[in-house]
Amino acid sequence: MTEATPQPLPESAATIHLSQLLKSPVIAGSGESIGRVDDLIVRLPGGDAYPPITGVVVGVGGRQVFVSSEHIREFGADRIVLSVNKVDLRSFERREGEVLLKADILGHRLIDVAAAELVRAYDVELDETPEGWVLARLDTRRPAQLFGLIKSSGGHASRDWKAFEPLIGHSGSKTARGISVRLRGLKPAELADLLEDADKHERGEILDQVHGDPELEADVFEELDSDQSSKLLDAMSDSEVAALLGRMRADDAADSILELRQARRRRVLDLMPVGQRVKVITLMGFNPNSAGGLMNVDFVSCTPDSTAVQALSAITAAPALQPEALLKVHVVESDQLVGVISVITLLQAGPATPVTDLMDDDPVRIGPEADLTDIALLMADYNLYMLPVVDDEDRVLGVVTVDDVLEDIIPEDWRRREPAPRPVREPASAAKTGTQNADGAAQQ
Repeated sequence: MTEATPQPLPESAATIHLSQLLKSPVIAGSGESIGRVDDLIVRLPGGDAYPPITGVVVGVGGRQVFVSSEHIREFGADRIVLSVNKVDLRSFERREGEVLLKADILGHRLIDVAAAELVRAYDVELDETPEGWVLARLDTRRPAQLFGLIKSSGGHASRDWKAFEPLIGHSGSKTARGISVRLRGLKPAELADLLEDADKHERGEILDQVHGDPELEADVFEELDSDQSSKLLDAMSDSEVAALLGRMRADDAADSILELRQARRRRVLDLMPVGQRVKVITLMGFNPNSAGGLMNVDFVSCTPDSTAVQALSAITAAPALQPEALLKVHVVESDQLVGVISVITLLQAGPATPVTDLMDDDPVRIGPEADLTDIALLMADYNLYMLPVVDDEDRVLGVVTVDDVLEDIIPEDWRRREPAPRPVREPASAAKTGTQNADGAAQQ
């Protein structure tokens, strides 16, 4: 079944900016002013709906009270008029799942999903629909300032609400929203970048979301820089760390173990699944910057009497391996490397073709003690994406992939440089009118 395309809001009869509405008077049905607007309440619905305005937080005589949207007769930029003459003067208490636009959104950072970056909301746009008022768009452009005072920009650079994922610290709201489909749609490297840019509270919410998908959590931790990963692991229990490392690639798990305090390493290792523990301990025996320390001990192999279709079946039977480790099949006899075949060669060959007719019987290989420079030079000279690591008797110990080499060879200061801008795709429900460019400016 194909996924339904998100539908944009219909042309609105009216649009109000939250900044205009805050502190506006709230008028009773009798015409008497009873207070001023302190905040607006929305609920973040599931699916692809826009959040409806469910109520207003009104400041009345030094306290905050709740007025339901059902009791609002007129919703304007300069005032709110009620359909009742009296309001319940009990102090407002937030209920589970409620989001406050001023307290939770305005001035706070959200995730711009298309750009995979944290941006700040400087204003909120509300639209009137046949079903009521809804949160429709955000203005993420910093207002111009003159001598420290906000200067009007002459218009709002608003973008569709559905382009963002809010980070709301209120525990009841987080629980009600559950795991965000939009957030889980980001790549692990993008989520890692967000975590590295986030403050303590933002980081906590992103981690809570990621933690709901154990495999995604492992992928994200593989992408984190060592300092950030170490800090996050320090805040976790031994059993949580062991479970996480048990799902990670063995080489990345070994690096993470070494980042732990010495006193924790043995405890965490003892709690890890036996198979993963053996792999990690093996890798910890090598210098982290050597081929042995960089290699992944999982690789695809077949015997010399295999056919092309059987070699391809070995790849199909290894869904848990990283894609980079599936680029070649290693032909192994009595634990010794006798040849290597690329996946492309196997795909182009007849199914019954013997692998011995297809393989490179003298493949480039490297010893576990080789350093990063040796690995990089070999990969560059022979145009390789993967190198088998063998011992003195030509037994395959693992494979080093080009992504591992790049990760270690890139200077640390390069990692901190601002990435080049990339096109931002708005959701299909994007702007009410016109299209939006990458920095939020409206094109009419």
